[in-house]
Amino acid sequence: MRIFLIGFMGCGKSSFGKRLANKLGLSFVDLDIEIETSKGRSVSEIFALEGEKVFRCYETETLIQNTEKDNLIISTGGGTPCFNENMDLINSKGISIYLKMSSESLLHRLVNSKKERPLIKSMTYFELKKFISDK
Repeated sequence: MRIFLIGFMGCGKSSFGKRLANKLGLSFVDLDIEIETSKGRSVSEIFALEGEKVFRCYETETLIQNTEKDNLIISTGGGTPCFNENMDLINSKGISIYLKMSSESLLHRLVNSKKERPLIKSMTYFELKKFISDK
């Protein structure tokens, strides 16, 4: 069994995934942490040094590697399903669960964690609010 958690950045995929994995007795994988571990640098550093396109390739590569494992919950990055036909892969290899959160709640969470999130780190409060509402 493979369960993929998808949803907007900051919606709680990692937190919920850890709790769900514990409750179901499954392993837990956070794709961003897997990428950071394998590449020896943070997601922010990868974005800064190599760009988003390279990061998305790493993301797909890491996703594919983890679809070979069984009995786990995989927390994807917020953009994972949107690139490189990853959503097709997710749907063919397991169950996807979309975690949804209100725009207001996402804004509250993300405004305080912009530093760790390369796609939004330089956005003003109002730019971030628009970015969230446009998605």
